[in-house]
Amino acid sequence: MDPTAEAMLHALLAIPVAALGTLRDGAPFVSMVPLVPGPDGSGFLLHVSRLAQHTRDLLADARVSLLLMAPLTEDQDPLALPRLTLQGVAEEIPLDSEVHASAAGAYLARFPQAELTLGLGDFSFFRIRATSGRLVSGFGRALTLDASQIRAGLSRVS
Repeated sequence: MDPTAEAMLHALLAIPVAALGTLRDGAPFVSMVPLVPGPDGSGFLLHVSRLAQHTRDLLADARVSLLLMAPLTEDQDPLALPRLTLQGVAEEIPLDSEVHASAAGAYLARFPQAELTLGLGDFSFFRIRATSGRLVSGFGRALTLDASQIRAGLSRVS
């Protein structure tokens, strides 16, 4: 990967909000989620309520997709918008695990206002492990990524 694409990948992996694609009864469903790169670079951390449809979807089918996009600037061609689409698998992090404590620390460091939801019984942490991705750094400039490239990128931003 060239240095420009690598810098774009790191910038996109650091974006704090993503579109989350889940499967609902076999059909796509997209929602917005705040997310944090895991402190160990193994994936993204989500803190979601079991009342939310996307959480029920994650529990029923762990296959997911994330879309991270740079903000659109004035007069920019939307087709040239830098973006990263990831495919992966979601796994719930057990409440009584060391991983949960680490996830909570990383999440609160980025979203201190989430302290309230950490105490609510219907919220859980999930880790999204990316299996593949597609980096689009501009019109006609796209690169397919494998899991190791994504993990390497995440380890630099977490």
